[in-house]
Amino acid sequence: MAPMAQDLLFRDARPEDSAACIQLRGLTRENALSESRLAELGITVERWSAGVAAGDLPGCVCLEGERLLGYCFGDQTSGEVLVLALRPEAEGRGLGRRLLWDLMQRLQREGGHQRLFLGCSDDPGCRAHGFYRHLGWRPTGQRDALGDEVLEWRSAEAPTPEDAHA
Repeated sequence: MAPMAQDLLFRDARPEDSAACIQLRGLTRENALSESRLAELGITVERWSAGVAAGDLPGCVCLEGERLLGYCFGDQTSGEVLVLALRPEAEGRGLGRRLLWDLMQRLQREGGHQRLFLGCSDDPGCRAHGFYRHLGWRPTGQRDALGDEVLEWRSAEAPTPEDAHA
């Protein structure tokens, strides 16, 4: 894995990040969704911004200068990790792992969640399949509304901060 550059900024997401997040979602290597497809699913800049502002949609972003490289968002009420997205050129640098770790910590600290979950492809050829499993996420035997396999993480299985920032 390539080392992280020193000029990267990891911070909590802000409502004004929403438009850039939606744009980046259409640029991802796997499972890209265009702005129009997201709108069909009810995901708009306005709704995303409102969720962040209300604290219902906590997220973490990674910036290189002013450029958004990636983000991870979750549902404060349920403990679901909703999305982790990176620009293709940002892959393999540990950014996804760091963003996921930061969000997991927020959901645990602010939401009191000891169990987190997410939907993930069960296709071993999909990058996300190995990524989450490598970090300790385990299949539940359930499927979500989109047909994805539900994986869970429990606080006793947490990666260490050293793992997240390696």
